[in-house]
Amino acid sequence: MTTRAATEKLKSDGWKIVETTGFLHLIGPLWQRIVDGELEFALITEDKHHNRRGLVQGGVLMTFADRTCGITARHVSGKPTLATVQLDTHFVESGKIGEVLISKPHVVRATRSLIFITTEVTVDKRCIAMASGVFKILKNET
Repeated sequence: MTTRAATEKLKSDGWKIVETTGFLHLIGPLWQRIVDGELEFALITEDKHHNRRGLVQGGVLMTFADRTCGITARHVSGKPTLATVQLDTHFVESGKIGEVLISKPHVVRATRSLIFITTEVTVDKRCIAMASGVFKILKNET
């Protein structure tokens, strides 16, 4: 699927672009929607995401999982500032350039200071990667 066709499909399915800056802006755009009260995220893979074998670079998958879990942690906690304490990633299958990656993070447990989240990065029904993360709620800095 071309980037243009994938973009139109995401728009028609209710996805909206997440405003990003910094590193994520370089690999994005990142897409988001809410289904049944749960956040879902998408990333259209492009040539800029390829590794030496012409497949989706593992670092892209890890960044996508980290950011989508982090956004979900912020959403659930209502706190503006969190930090990734740990992110474990398992690469299950290769992603191909042109595919749309999907992440549907799930909160496993939330305490006053930590949020535990898992996600699968999928393409259609194929699991590409699994990740679990721990996010620390930080005190607001002034």
